[in-house]
This record gives sequence, C-alpha cells and structure tokens, in this order.
Amino acid sequence: METKILLENGTNELEVLEFVVDGNSYGINVAKIREIIPYSPVTPVPNAHPSVEGIFMPRDAMITAIDLRNCLQRGQSQPGGLFIITSFNKLDIAFHVDSVIGIHRVSWVDIIKPGATVTTAEDGISTGIIKIDGKLIIILDFEKIITDINPETGLKVTEIEALGEREGIEVPILIAEDSSLLRKLIIDSLKKAGYDNIIKAENGEEAWEYIVKCRDAGTLDRDVHLLITDIEMPLMDGHRLTKLVKSDDATKHIPVIIFSSLVNEEMRRKGEDLGADAQLSKPEIGNLVKVIDQLLAR
Repeated sequence: METKILLENGTNELEVLEFVVDGNSYGINVAKIREIIPYSPVTPVPNAHPSVEGIFMPRDAMITAIDLRNCLQRGQSQPGGLFIITSFNKLDIAFHVDSVIGIHRVSWVDIIKPGATVTTAEDGISTGIIKIDGKLIIILDFEKIITDINPETGLKVTEIEALGEREGIEVPILIAEDSSLLRKLIIDSLKKAGYDNIIKAENGEEAWEYIVKCRDAGTLDRDVHLLITDIEMPLMDGHRLTKLVKSDDATKHIPVIIFSSLVNEEMRRKGEDLGADAQLSKPEIGNLVKVIDQLLAR
C-alpha cells in the first residue's frame, strides 16, 4: 500500500483503513498493514483457537489467517471477502474481513478513547473511536486480539526473571502508554528490574505537559532522566512527543526510547529522523531493560 503519512515526521496524524465486518465499520492504522489481498482458501490447523481459520502461503510465506468476525463474537466468516495482511510485533497475520471502504487521514486529537461503558482496560479490543461523515468507526486493538489468541506473542515478562536479582535505583523514568494493561505490565517489569521511580502518562500530551512543567520549574534534570513512549496514542502520538522533546534545547538531552509494536523498518527510519535514542518492538521487555541500563549507564 502506498501512503504519504509514513514519510512524514511528527505530524500527530495517522491514516486509518476503514473496513467492514458483519455490516459494521472498523478501523486499523495503515502503518500496521502490509497488503490487502482477495480471500483464498486456508488449511485448518488441528486444535487451533476458534478464531484461527487456518494457514495459507501467499508468495511462499506461511501466514496465519484470523477470523475477525469470530473475534468480534459475530459468528463465523464464510469464504469470500478480503484478507488484510498485517505486520506488527514481528508477526505477519492475515485478518479476514468482508470488505474495505477506504483510508481516512485523521489527527490523534480527534480519536475518542472508549469509555468504561464501551470497553474495559482488560477485556476491550477497541483502542479508539473516530467519527467520519456522521459515522462511527471503531479502531480495533489488533495486538490484544492476537495476544488473547496466543499469550506468548505478548510482553515476555519472563525475560525479566532471567536478569536475576538487581539492586533498586531511584532514577526517574517517564513512560507514555495509553493501554492501562500494558502500562501496568511494563511498570511492574521495570520495578522487578530495579527501576522503582516510574512516572506514568496515558498519552504523549500528558507526558509532554509533565516535561514542560518540570522544565519551567527548573527541576527537569531531577525529575526526568529517561522517556519511554509508545507510538499509537490518542491526543498525541509517540512520534510527535519525540519530536517535541528532541527539538527543544532544554529537553533534547533526555534519552527517548520508542517501545511499540510498530517498530518496523519504515517506522524505525522515522524514529531515527526524529532523534529517538533507541527503538524496540513491544515483546522485547528484557531488551528494554538492557537498553535502559545502557542509556543511564547503570
């Protein structure tokens, strides 16, 4: 898929592909999409999760096909429709959908965070809602869908245990992550690794406001020694946050780690152009600790 947004830096915008499942509109960040192809027959996998349709091999690469209709508890998909082949968390997965409507370019500011009546942090598979021409499009949390099917694809918290006993250190680390579940897992992992002083922010805007408050109060060097940020977040994404931090003479010395499921070759170049000090894919929690050690010269 050709898209201009991936070539631009720090715009706080994204492109959302609108697609249809069972008559309802859903969305996915275009940055996660590798290609869209017509449905093709799949080979069922014995004892697989109910949402796994099977496997197939386009261009000699084996890909798992996920029945999105089943994930959304709307029955089983029938042959036909399209496969949206995605690439994130170092996984290539095909999602079976009915049809594709088109691409919308939106600002993260315009994405509405689902309320507690729509979804819970632990159980929901929606990361946001956008309104286009009077129609609501629900952006799905594809990482959580895959983790629910196979927990081994999520954060590998066992990697922290492999680091062994570590002495605690009161270095202030700011983390910007909109998923409360992932934020808790990351913070718990960092605390197990000895980093006890964690300041949490639910999005890039909240993180930047905290940095600005410390900067203006003259306490930045005391209160923020390192920033960890996701990319996909409402109000302000991680790339915009990185750009703001690295383009301000008073804050550009703060090491920035982008920790996201979207760290592929294209997005890595974008992060480098913005000045990120390190970029890691989200399952690599053990490597995250090692990079923090290096950047803080533990």
